[in-house]
Amino acid sequence: MATAPHQSGGQLAGKCLIAMPRMGDLRFARSVIYLCAHSAEGAMGLIVNKPAADVRLGELLNHLGIPRGAGVPDIRVHIGGPVEHARGFVLHSSDYESPQGTMKVDDGISMTATLDVLEKIAAGTGPRQSMLALGYAGWGPGQLEAEIAQNGWLTADARPDLVFGRANEFKWTAALKSIGVDPLSLSSQAGRA
Repeated sequence: MATAPHQSGGQLAGKCLIAMPRMGDLRFARSVIYLCAHSAEGAMGLIVNKPAADVRLGELLNHLGIPRGAGVPDIRVHIGGPVEHARGFVLHSSDYESPQGTMKVDDGISMTATLDVLEKIAAGTGPRQSMLALGYAGWGPGQLEAEIAQNGWLTADARPDLVFGRANEFKWTAALKSIGVDPLSLSSQAGRA
């Protein structure tokens, strides 16, 4: 029996988090994170601007025994976060829904963590836009809100170019500019911004 799609809920679900320069955790330095879920129980998101240095879609498909169709681009796989590195997540446009379970985050973006989405992408019949990540970023109850209150993160609307764009090296700057912040005006030193 197919699982019904589930809404992520939460006031920040569907938004992007932008790491401030003074972020203490180097794993998140200059990160842009798409928040898939946010509630009183915590939050979950995927880093959308940090591609893995040594993993591409073609290699991952070969490892999983999934044939890649002709013309399917060999996109980079991203490091989604420090939790569960071996688990894959696909952020994608809402034109695709897995019969095995897709979480609709907002009207334009969904997330699927089942193998069938990779099979569809490999066959060229998957979602119009997608981004694959290994691992995720997670926060316990109240943790993300505390980090935001301590100026660890800024929030921005999630635009398709921030989530699905291929120019990863420019996403952090583009996310800041989308909310009217000049990256050069930010300082990594406390009290100097």
